[in-house]
Amino acid sequence: MTEDQYVASILQKYAVNSVAAKRTADAVAPLIRSWAGTQLANLFYSGSFAKGTGNKLSADVDLFISLKSDTRQSLKEIYESLFSLSQRKAWSPVRQNVSIGITHSGMKLDLVPGKIQSGYQNYHSLYRRKTDGWTQTNIKLHIDTISKSGRQNEIRAIKIWRNLHNLDFPSFFLELMVLDALKGKSTNNLSANVISALSHIGKSLPTTRVIDPANTNNIISDDMTKEEKNAVAAMANASIGKKYWKDIIW
Repeated sequence: MTEDQYVASILQKYAVNSVAAKRTADAVAPLIRSWAGTQLANLFYSGSFAKGTGNKLSADVDLFISLKSDTRQSLKEIYESLFSLSQRKAWSPVRQNVSIGITHSGMKLDLVPGKIQSGYQNYHSLYRRKTDGWTQTNIKLHIDTISKSGRQNEIRAIKIWRNLHNLDFPSFFLELMVLDALKGKSTNNLSANVISALSHIGKSLPTTRVIDPANTNNIISDDMTKEEKNAVAAMANASIGKKYWKDIIW
């Protein structure tokens, strides 16, 4: 087995069962719609599932809950209300930064509530639990940036690496770092590209500044502490020093 074949086999091993994920999302959706009521503007797939960069070590599917701009509840109240719903439905909810992780029928889902910004269609305000504040973002732009990049396989490999090594590395930050690492590189060298991405992360993560393409005031790299960045960079440097792929991802 070649190195490219090995990495491809790992991607297959952790591939999301999209049929089951959609079935689970369809089961949850009516309850979300009932919770949101007349304030619901839209409910759609987002995150790694929509971008094609998911793996079953993290969420199987992401649902974005778009609420109308005139929703009276604050972003924090919306977030906590959705968490309470998830508790009542016994979905084993976990508070994350801008999302709530739940489990339904053995599948993991991330629920992301957001409020449309007045006068816009794709721009939303999201509650940020880490800072007890909010951020502006454009979910559609995030999805398009990654889904049209042609780097989904390399991103999936790095996400698998992150999860296997229990690293705290926010997904969109990770995705943008991989895109930066692979600028101008061929799409036909999977294993070499993954090593290039790890090398870039190991060298640049502690000092790099990454800006949200949907909001220049949102510094995505600030979502990680210095200690978290150093831990991820150290693991990346250790991984590229390994002799065998089985010691990097397995």
